[in-house]
Amino acid sequence: MKTLKLLFITLFAGFAFTSCSVIIDDVDETFYVNLEDVVTGYDLWYIDYNKTVGNGDVPFLSKAFTISFINGRVYANNNLVGLGSTGNGYGIQVGNYNTHKGFLEVNHSIDGYFDFDIIQISIDRIKLRDNYNGVTYFLEGYQKHLFDYDKVFYDNIEYFLQEYKVWEKSFTSSAGIVNEFDNENYLKFTPENLTTFYSSQDKVGIAIANILWDYEGSYSVENYQGYDNLKHLTLNYGALGKEEFELTVVNDQKISLFHLSSGTTYEFRGRSYIQYMKDGISSEDVRIDGRKRTKISRETIVKT
Repeated sequence: MKTLKLLFITLFAGFAFTSCSVIIDDVDETFYVNLEDVVTGYDLWYIDYNKTVGNGDVPFLSKAFTISFINGRVYANNNLVGLGSTGNGYGIQVGNYNTHKGFLEVNHSIDGYFDFDIIQISIDRIKLRDNYNGVTYFLEGYQKHLFDYDKVFYDNIEYFLQEYKVWEKSFTSSAGIVNEFDNENYLKFTPENLTTFYSSQDKVGIAIANILWDYEGSYSVENYQGYDNLKHLTLNYGALGKEEFELTVVNDQKISLFHLSSGTTYEFRGRSYIQYMKDGISSEDVRIDGRKRTKISRETIVKT
């Protein structure tokens, strides 16, 4: 009986509110509100990628950390570098949208046209369901002055490492035991196989195009229990073993790596920032399409 009741309500609302309705997903009843008011009700929608359902993909949502709908324009924070300051906190414009037909239409500057059913879970949570591509994204709404940009940054730190073409060693502490990593002058982190890194012992200061990569391996980033801004970075060199570090971010262009086995601190600065723009070009006139957010299962390490 309840199924028939919901169906009747849905059909009736479809005739009455075709141009402006959004489904409210409630346990006891289904009702409708204005779609434009829902999508513009919050400054930022954080894309909780770990909750994504379905095997499909909407590229511009898979790359974004936040998305905003403002006066017919779509904005996204695709990068962690500059998060909170780029576009006054909204990121960059990536396309346009409208809600006039009763669903959310997005015309993305590069990826093209998409339409979504909007299901409101609660006052500050919605689902974007793309039936054509078979995927549903879960979004959490925030007003900009209450949004924790730092938390998003540190929760997704592996993507920050990928936002420069290379990291060049700029400092080695005098404290610490001599070790093999002293010879590593360049690191590169890429989305290949989710988390792939390269390292090189080439001389500091050479052109990026001339760097010869000596090693390739996988890397992982884990949390330290009780620490929000300290991470555990492991570089897996395969048969050559692992190098483990405490990773801290000095600023948007510099990281500090404390080598756990030797007690040496290294600093690396990012060279050649890659802006993941979907409307325009990067800092070196290159558009990068390879990166996609993935569902992360990250371990937590108890620091002793």
